[in-house]
Amino acid sequence: MSKFIIACGGTGGHLSPGIALAEALVARGHGVTLFISHKKVDTRLVEKYPHLSAERVASAPFGVRPDMFARFAIKQSEGLLYSWRFLKANRPDAIIGFGGFTNAGVVIAGRVQGIPVALHEANRVPGKAVRRLSGLTARLYLPPGVRMPGIRGVIVRHTGLPVRNEITRMPRDVARAELGIDPTQKLLVVMGGSQGASNLNQWTEQNLAAFALEGIQLYCVTGMGKGTTMGRREVRGKNGQIVHAWFEAFSDRVGVLLSAADLVLSRAGAGTIAELVRCETPAILIPYPHAADNHQWANATYFEQQGGGVVVPEESLASLRQEVMDVIFNDWLLNKFRGNLRRMSQENSIDIIVHDLEDLASGIPPARHLRHAPSTI
Repeated sequence: MSKFIIACGGTGGHLSPGIALAEALVARGHGVTLFISHKKVDTRLVEKYPHLSAERVASAPFGVRPDMFARFAIKQSEGLLYSWRFLKANRPDAIIGFGGFTNAGVVIAGRVQGIPVALHEANRVPGKAVRRLSGLTARLYLPPGVRMPGIRGVIVRHTGLPVRNEITRMPRDVARAELGIDPTQKLLVVMGGSQGASNLNQWTEQNLAAFALEGIQLYCVTGMGKGTTMGRREVRGKNGQIVHAWFEAFSDRVGVLLSAADLVLSRAGAGTIAELVRCETPAILIPYPHAADNHQWANATYFEQQGGGVVVPEESLASLRQEVMDVIFNDWLLNKFRGNLRRMSQENSIDIIVHDLEDLASGIPPARHLRHAPSTI
């Protein structure tokens, strides 16, 4: 049995794969502690997993404005000191970080204390945290086909993003029955990632009536604190037909929701894309245009190239309704997308990473190629 720390807080895109990996390690008899942030999204998501140990660590994102930089410096220093003390008192066998601003303190403290460190980058453009900390690591997990020039002395593995066990494809009629959704009408799900997307929420409100006239139900996950009226609404369709729409701040039934959908409209975070692939749900992706290094555009473009859906830029929101209509009523195209997604979902990223981390924690010399762990998780 080994002990691991997983630094994965800050956004659902970091925390969700961290939880997935933690559950797999615990299932194999290892001890795991999650390092998360103080943000509400972290608290809300980790509450579902009381069997997992979690530590909330001070941290803040980098910013060039004087006030943002000062907060970054203070919080990161607090996080480094906390991590140093925690590692001294509870020395793990290995540390893995999933990118983001909660990684720095524990990665630096771990390296100085001689603890093996690994980093996982899910986006197709590696983020600042991974780029700047990668030289301190013994393992670096990158998406297939992604390279980081100039990395020396680091074992690079190419694999996907771990997805939680409960997020899995289920029969559509079962999923719709669980959510109370009419099985005879089309369903469009709108998601903005764990933070929500105000522009997509507004677009959904503006097009509610038009979609109802076409018999399309809407289910919008708005993000916490986005100000939209929550709950189920009744909208009149053709000939007085009732068409429902749901607005929910946060969903802890993502697998059910994606399985119920005919089509998803979403931002292009790596975590969301991994969940779409797992549930074999076609999507129209609208990359967040201000994402660091435009990484969401790179994620979405790869998804489109692999045949999972289509990409629409933010500036084309005015024509998005017609794009949705063209796709959601084209059953041949939707089935083609689902077949491509099924092909994309074959790799079991968790098995691969767990086996490699066990070798790292045990001091086993790295193999040239990744090997699969036994299918016991």
